[in-house]
Amino acid sequence: MAALERRGGAALDAVLPAVRRIVASVRRHGDRALLRYAAEFDGLSGAKALRVTPGEMAAAWEAVDPALRASLQTAAAQIRAFAVRQLPESWSDAPVEGLTTRQLVRPLGAVGCYVPSGRHPLPSTLLMTAIPAQVAGVKRIAVVSPRPAQETLAAAHLLGITEFYRLGGAQAVAALAYGTASVPRVDKIAGPGNFYVTAAKRLVAFDCAIDMLAGPTEIVVTSERGRADFIAADLVAQAEHDPEALAIFVTTNNTLAKEVMAEAKRRSRNNVVARQALGGNGLAVVASSVDEARKITNRLAPEHLTVDAPSDLEWVEDAGSVFIGRWSAQPMGDYISGPNHTLPTGGMARVRGGLSVNDFVKLITVQEYAANGMRTLGPQAALLAEAEGLTGHAEAIRARLGRTPHTRRPRD
Repeated sequence: MAALERRGGAALDAVLPAVRRIVASVRRHGDRALLRYAAEFDGLSGAKALRVTPGEMAAAWEAVDPALRASLQTAAAQIRAFAVRQLPESWSDAPVEGLTTRQLVRPLGAVGCYVPSGRHPLPSTLLMTAIPAQVAGVKRIAVVSPRPAQETLAAAHLLGITEFYRLGGAQAVAALAYGTASVPRVDKIAGPGNFYVTAAKRLVAFDCAIDMLAGPTEIVVTSERGRADFIAADLVAQAEHDPEALAIFVTTNNTLAKEVMAEAKRRSRNNVVARQALGGNGLAVVASSVDEARKITNRLAPEHLTVDAPSDLEWVEDAGSVFIGRWSAQPMGDYISGPNHTLPTGGMARVRGGLSVNDFVKLITVQEYAANGMRTLGPQAALLAEAEGLTGHAEAIRARLGRTPHTRRPRD
């Protein structure tokens, strides 16, 4: 359990030296370094090759199957509706007479969406990263994706994306973070990637905001009475993302654990990546009690979690996204349910949830005092300032309270 709780860090450390060189080179030399890496890693030549034109995206939309277009539209509508519900509101309050406090919600100016395109094309990730930014009101959305698939370009056209670069890896992250002649910098980078992308995000995080450090996919199913075939199918589905994916079944039912293990082995027989992941990171944990099973689940803080019933939400404390009951297949959340599939991994679900519209807005606080509000709260604030030894703070408050040799009593 202790090793599982510390998962994820070693792999990043292994690639960090190479990533540091790439990021430093792009930061220092701009396009010259970026184009060199684009030629080396992405097979591109010249600055013009970096940019995907709106015409190419439109052509991709027309070229994909009409049924896929309809599915992309449905998924986009679901994701957008959920993001709209999540959007925080501006508000104003008067907690004390003479004091008005406010919250203003403002969008970020520019964001970069990283869409992986390695083992599988992921148009769903484009929808999951760009739509919340659009709902937030972000004015400039730049998408980067190495060797983007036709389906990904079609999704970009559906969303009206106008800035798309055929870039990937650490060099794409560095370009977004620091800007080059071909790729203007952004305020924040969102979206998952491989270890090189994640390590690059960690390196630039002090100069450009990032969403999270997302590692390999994780699934935990905690069940006492689920169907072995459904549970195993979900474990295999998430395991096929990456050979390093984590797939764990937690239960007190020893018979069910054996059935799930056998079924997962059978279902992954012809799925090379899933078989590798299950062989290296697949576990069935048989707990001594239901309470222990729940504690183990929360300690794992999984990216995806499936439980038996709505009542289980009462004990779930740490999870990225929760799926309830046998009919809630986890891949539905990857594509079409509405909640975001960009989720915390490596135990980070202990401290944050998945990507959302909240990642693309700023909350600005406002305070406005009238004289009577200052008379009510000012003396107490001045005492707090003096307790901290900040006499200038106290004098700035008392200058507005009553008569002094240098001030007059403020009028209402």
